[in-house]
Amino acid sequence: MGSDGGLESSKRFLATWLIGGVVAGLSVLGLCAAWPQLSPLAIVGKKKKRPIRVYMDGCFDMMHYGHCNALRQARALGDQLIVGVVSDDEITTNKGPPVTPLHERMLMVSAVKWVDEVIPDAPYAITEEFMRKLFDEYNIDYIIHGDDPCILPDGTDAYALAKKAGRYKQIKRTEGVSSTDIVGRMLLCVRERTSGDSPSHASLQRQFSHGHNQKYDDGGSGSRTRVSHFLPTSRRIVQFSNEKAAGPDARIVYIDGAFDLFHAGHVEILRLARGLGDFLLVGIHTDQTVSANRGAHRPIMNLHERSLSVLACRYVDEVIIGAPWEVSRDMITTFNISLIVHGTVAEDDDFEKNERNPYDVPESMGIFKVLESPLDITTSTIIKRIVSNHEAYQKRNERKGESERRYYEGKSYVSGD
Repeated sequence: MGSDGGLESSKRFLATWLIGGVVAGLSVLGLCAAWPQLSPLAIVGKKKKRPIRVYMDGCFDMMHYGHCNALRQARALGDQLIVGVVSDDEITTNKGPPVTPLHERMLMVSAVKWVDEVIPDAPYAITEEFMRKLFDEYNIDYIIHGDDPCILPDGTDAYALAKKAGRYKQIKRTEGVSSTDIVGRMLLCVRERTSGDSPSHASLQRQFSHGHNQKYDDGGSGSRTRVSHFLPTSRRIVQFSNEKAAGPDARIVYIDGAFDLFHAGHVEILRLARGLGDFLLVGIHTDQTVSANRGAHRPIMNLHERSLSVLACRYVDEVIIGAPWEVSRDMITTFNISLIVHGTVAEDDDFEKNERNPYDVPESMGIFKVLESPLDITTSTIIKRIVSNHEAYQKRNERKGESERRYYEGKSYVSGD
């Protein structure tokens, strides 16, 4: 009896085990049917997908929000964005002398938050040799450029080889600005200052900051300098903004300024400021504030243009568009600011001598710090480069201005943003 009972017990255990195994197997099959990615074969055989790498090149001279928006669009076409920065010699040969040298342009491009890698001394035209290097050494999948044509001095398309290889993708050009346009704004300022007529403060502000005239400026000089018109939209600001907000315990650092003609000096002081906390808040002064402190011909870029340039910087977490000149206690409380900084190289570096020191309150609270600026560059530095060599830049702008005129006359709608 004992052996028969043991045998029956074993049979029942075996039957239970078999039935349980079948049920479990059916459950697994059911799961795999519902979610194929959970299949053991799929899990074993699945390989990690290689990131799509896209390449965009450019001069990035007088870098502005249009460049940044192009880089943002390019990055959206892949997983990693590699950017080639054209050498000084190549720019001089194909367009005329650059305003900013290669090392400054490298700093600017590297600081854009959508850029993953930078290649210095890139050629102006995509040659067969360089294209093979991009594909073989840098594992580039696609070469990106805007919808505006890039024509070489010999009349050929700079991206013809990439198009022929089927590895070319196009993005939409950002309206309302170009390096040629920005240089043109400064050249107009120079001519206004040297002319017999002295336009009023208000007219200059309308011309250079509060809605640039779409027409060409003849001014009797025959320069045909195009002054563009930037049309800001809320969507563009959202596209440039970061999604994250400062946490309740974050150390928030604040720095303010005009940030006109956003340059390498701005980038480096923002990098230092960001390193002093967890979150960098940047205050951007209004056009009226900048003009009152720096003269009727300033700023060159309007408030929204300057805001987008700053927002594109990887060191910046948030901006105040139209920040007050004076930092109040209420503002410090509202934004939970822990530290307020100012660089040693700035156009208003003598703020302590003013009747109204904008940093009186943070100084009295012991939360103000002056940072040693890494680069001796200001917006005036950039303007002086243009003024000191204005004849060369005038000729450069006349050549480039003609191609831009043809683009605007023949352009059609291109989907994208």
